[in-house]
Amino acid sequence: MPHEKTNTPRTLYQKLVDSHTVRRLDEDNVLLYCDLHLMNEYTSPQAFAGLHEENRKVAAPGQNVAVVSHIIPTDASPIRVIHDAASALQASNLARNCSFHGIPLFDTNDAMQGIEHVVAPEHGMIRPGMVVICGDSHTTTYGALGALGFGIGTSEVEHVLATQTLVYRTAKDMRIRVDGALPTGTTSKDLILMIIGQIGAQGARGFVVEFCGSAIEQLSVEARFTLCNMAVEAGARGALIAPDQLALQYVLAKCPDITGPVQEAALHAWAMLRSDPGSRFDVEHAFDASLVEPHVTWGTSPDQVVPISGLIPSPESLNSEMRRSAEQALRYTALQPGTPLIGTPIEHVFIGSCTNARIEDLRAAASIVAGKHVARGVRAMVVPGSGAVKSQAEAEGLAQIFVDAGFEWRKPGCSMCLAMNNDVLLDGIRCASTTNRNFEGRQGRGAITHLMSPAMAAAAAVTGKITDVRTMEHSHV
Repeated sequence: MPHEKTNTPRTLYQKLVDSHTVRRLDEDNVLLYCDLHLMNEYTSPQAFAGLHEENRKVAAPGQNVAVVSHIIPTDASPIRVIHDAASALQASNLARNCSFHGIPLFDTNDAMQGIEHVVAPEHGMIRPGMVVICGDSHTTTYGALGALGFGIGTSEVEHVLATQTLVYRTAKDMRIRVDGALPTGTTSKDLILMIIGQIGAQGARGFVVEFCGSAIEQLSVEARFTLCNMAVEAGARGALIAPDQLALQYVLAKCPDITGPVQEAALHAWAMLRSDPGSRFDVEHAFDASLVEPHVTWGTSPDQVVPISGLIPSPESLNSEMRRSAEQALRYTALQPGTPLIGTPIEHVFIGSCTNARIEDLRAAASIVAGKHVARGVRAMVVPGSGAVKSQAEAEGLAQIFVDAGFEWRKPGCSMCLAMNNDVLLDGIRCASTTNRNFEGRQGRGAITHLMSPAMAAAAAVTGKITDVRTMEHSHV
């Protein structure tokens, strides 16, 4: 740790970088030690190939964990078989490489298999103060527990496998304070969509964002996962929340190995994981949670979003760069400026992804659909984030609520979040989705994605249109 920084007030981000810096390479770059490296089947093959070409071994196999999640089918077959030849090869290559190097793997038919960003926290792999990396941009999720998580590229995956370190360009600090309380019917998904809409899809580019404030403190840990997961959609290189008592209780419940003197030492160290008074942030934003409404995207970027009571903006009201993007988005989504999103018919509903496929998300959705049925002409599916979530939802009766309402209850996986598997939407199908990206073709070539919370997606499923879930709750529809 650089001695000159020890008496200077530091942000949480700076503390995490300093504590993991093996060597400073230059003014902007450090050699960063990585506590945990998560892998999936589609970003690791070239990295392993490069390792083998140089006859290198994995430096710390036990600090690497692999999951098959992106290309896996999620249908209800008792034994999952990946029929696509290229995808099957990715999965078999991952299994072979993990076996050769002694890396733990949640394979295709592992009962605890799931999406990496759901599996890792629920198995106690994520602990405050860690640096966690993965060949997936939504690794920012782990900031909810005070861990610095971020995505890396294939060449960097190879470097980490060989050295358990990473050449890392340091980021700038941004603080986003959210005070007040979220109104009934709104969630952390609505909050982060609102923030992205306000600061833009590049508003946090080059920054690690620290969320704080009374509204953040009131969020459950799972809601914080959602918040940090989607910070990358504002361009953030990381997202952090200082671990409080709620976060520590979550971690200790998932980590039975942390007991006795080890727990005492851990709690002492974790208490230091917060920005010092007087620490400087390069940019600061403040928001009032009490003003948040349910939010829904109208375009092809997460920042093209409006509150459910709002209207789709007119491109003429935007600057020239945003205008071109908005015009193209409206052509793609077949929507008209100046009109409300509420009431827009949908043909598909997808509840899942690393953003919103945890047990709290499924509880929220089930509370809306209980006693109702999916609207005529709508196909609705629920894909739990992991085998553990699936089992818990079935034990709580949530799965049966979904099935009785006409939803498809499927096996864990990334599924229709990114259409790298069997779950693909057809051209022109409009989907209410709990995922994190609404890019052109994201859920299928020509498919149209509207991002929203699980409760909002559930409301769309039973009404057949984009609906303000708050009106359903008030009228007991």
